[in-house]
Order: sequence, then structure tokens, then C-alpha cells
Amino acid sequence: MSHVFERLLLATEHTPQDAGAEVLAMAMARRCALPLDLVLPLVSNAEYEAVAPELAERHEAVARAHLDELRALAESQGVTLRPQVRHGSELDAEIIAQAGENRSDLLVIRRRGRRGLLARLMFGEMVGRVVARAPCSVLVAPRDARLWSRRVLLAVDPEHADPGLTQAALAVAAECSLPLLAVAVGAAPQGALDAVLALARARGVAAEAQSATGRPAETILALAQAQGADLIVVGRRGPGPSHRVWIGGTTQKIIGLAECPVLVHVPNAPVTTP
Repeated sequence: MSHVFERLLLATEHTPQDAGAEVLAMAMARRCALPLDLVLPLVSNAEYEAVAPELAERHEAVARAHLDELRALAESQGVTLRPQVRHGSELDAEIIAQAGENRSDLLVIRRRGRRGLLARLMFGEMVGRVVARAPCSVLVAPRDARLWSRRVLLAVDPEHADPGLTQAALAVAAECSLPLLAVAVGAAPQGALDAVLALARARGVAAEAQSATGRPAETILALAQAQGADLIVVGRRGPGPSHRVWIGGTTQKIIGLAECPVLVHVPNAPVTTP
């Protein structure tokens, strides 16, 4: 049986902030009987290792201990773990490279590292770069994240329609036998929401659509909480004329403030139809 995502990659440093991502990735692997690839990135370069070899070795020892703990956790859950430690000067670059080498179709990552002055409004800088540049969809997990079981909320962008985004949200809802709530904030043509409902009927997914006014991120988050949605699906912008990708401001705020996991769909990313 095929699944929406079949090549899972968990990026973790095994800190308390990574707990939600680890829980989600292992739960998905266990539920779908899939192996779980894991990348543990370490900051390292030749100059650093030459100047402070004892410190570098200490970091390696900590990484080995973390991998032992993660292997034990995976084994206790019946998950086959395929770990990889990567060294480099930029953690995000190593994570993105691993996703490309593995041909991953879903990258699971924490929302932020240490809390900062703007922690309520932002997600970690490293995570932001991963979300913006990853070659596959990214599942961003708050620290207390759990696998969704109630409702999927699809955030419909009235200015940048992406049929692939709708297909991704419907595929997840169908695989988990969950209802879908499609929300458009602003001057969205009714036809966009009607198209989502038509696709949902074709897939046999129970769905509702709602248009709303207000600040997009805050409105979507309020509706998610009111309607019991425990997974939010959003899109990522790009690539544009400069061949760069970026994260829209609404998506940034949703990721930074959501109490549930947020699935960021990458345009043109393949979606498996279960």
C-alpha cells in the first residue's frame, strides 16, 4: 500500500526542542511501517577541529550518545532507524543536502531552538532556511507536537493558487480518514473554495470551506483552534524570476504561532495518492 509520504527524514539535534519532531516522525514511520532516515547535523570545519580538537571530540561523543538514545527509542517503537551524522559549518545546508541525497519526500524538523526575544512570533533562523530551501515538503513540529487525529486545515492562498497544495492536504486527510476544512482569508474567489470541495468529493473526503476576513495568519490560527484542527497545511512561495524560493509572511506567522504541526507543501513536489 502506498502512502502520501514514503521517504521520511527526521532532522534533529536531540534537544528538548526536538522532542515534538521526533515523536511525529517516529509515529508516522510506525503507522505506515516505513523506515525512518535521520540526520543529526554537527557544526564542524577543518579550522575548528585543528584549533579545538578536544572540544570537537566532546561534541562527537555527545552526538554518539544522542544516536544511541534515538536508536533505543526507535527500537522500542518498532521503527527501523537509518541515522546519519553530518559535519559542516551550516546546519541547514547539511540537512538540505541529506534530504536531496535521500530523495526524501518529507522532512520533519523542530520549530525553533532556544527561545529568544521574538520566539512567539518567529521560528528558528536555521529552521527558516531549511523550510525555504528544502527540496521536499517540510513538517514543522512544536515541542509538544503529536500526530494529528481530529481535522486537517488547508490554508488557501487567494493570490497564489497551487493545485498541488490542495492535493497534498486532501491526500493527508484521506489517508488518515479525517475531515478537511479549507479556509481562505481575504478576497478569494468562491470558485477556488468550490474547486477544493469538488476535489474532496472525488476523493471521498468530508470537507467544508470557509471564507473569512481579517489578518490571514491570526484568522487561520483562530479557526484551527475553534474547529479542532490539529494539522495545518500551507504553501511555500517560489521559485520566482530570480530562481529563489521564499516563505510568505502569512506562512511564517502560522508556523511560528501554531499550537499544532504545520505541513509546508513545496510547489511541484510529488504527492502520492494512497
